Amino acid sequence: MGKPTLVVLAAGMASRYGSLKQVDAFGPHGETIIDYSIYDAIRAGFGKVVFIIREEFEQVMRDKFDEKLKGKIDVDYAFQDFNLKKFGVDKEIERTKPWGTAHAVMSAKDVVDGPFCVINADDFYGYDAFKKMADFLTNEVDDAHMSLMGFEVGNTMSDYGYVSRGVCEVDEKGHMASVTERTNIYYVTDEQGNRKIVYEENGVQNDLPADARVSMNFWGFTPKIFEVAQDMFPQFVEENGDNPKSEFFIPSVPDHMVKNGMAAFKVIPTSSKWFGVTYVEDKPIVQESISKLLADGTYPQKLF
Repeated sequence: MGKPTLVVLAAGMASRYGSLKQVDAFGPHGETIIDYSIYDAIRAGFGKVVFIIREEFEQVMRDKFDEKLKGKIDVDYAFQDFNLKKFGVDKEIERTKPWGTAHAVMSAKDVVDGPFCVINADDFYGYDAFKKMADFLTNEVDDAHMSLMGFEVGNTMSDYGYVSRGVCEVDEKGHMASVTERTNIYYVTDEQGNRKIVYEENGVQNDLPADARVSMNFWGFTPKIFEVAQDMFPQFVEENGDNPKSEFFIPSVPDHMVKNGMAAFKVIPTSSKWFGVTYVEDKPIVQESISKLLADGTYPQKLF
């Protein structure tokens, strides 16, 4: 089996951040968060990186990554657009927001032909997570056995607003029993002054334990996922096409596969510390975290 592929979701609008955070600088030599992910992926054993982007970002991304990654890892691009016909939907729907992360993954089907890992462009995951995923994709994965990295939700929060997470239920075998995308998770302070985590659904706050396992869109798949997602997508559009904010999220596909006995998803624990940028106020925190990793020798001052 060849080296696995890293698929980077970088087509988001960054509406809460206010700029194109995919290429924003966080390291001392202008390194993006993606740079640190790719650096970790290369030393973990990945052989190719595919950027899922909007077509209008192509030149910006190529200017940022092509030259410095040349000779280090194969690079390819796939475009997330609004053409529904190529995914079996015979209609046109006007909208400005992309169709979601699962739709983004579907956009990579022509440039990925083996086991692959999906990550977010704006999340820092750490080497341990990439190494464990590379080992899984090299030695264990098949169409009936895929995976995700499981993080504790308390380690994935922002102090500046809500976040979206795939909340997992894990069975006694360490497999995902279900995953539900929660798009409005945030901190509240109760009457005793204690801070706790809640998610909001239909205007109602629901408690979420700090140690609840969540997906940070760090998944290990085979190309089988393209087939399943494409089977699901037309129904999603039929049911949600009138809602301009509706999104076809990645967790809905593994959840469907688990509930229909199509595959098991191993929840891989990791010691990596996650951090990311949802809001512009998160940026100095991420920069400080990276500075500490540079100071202790986890990463070189200049990656590439």
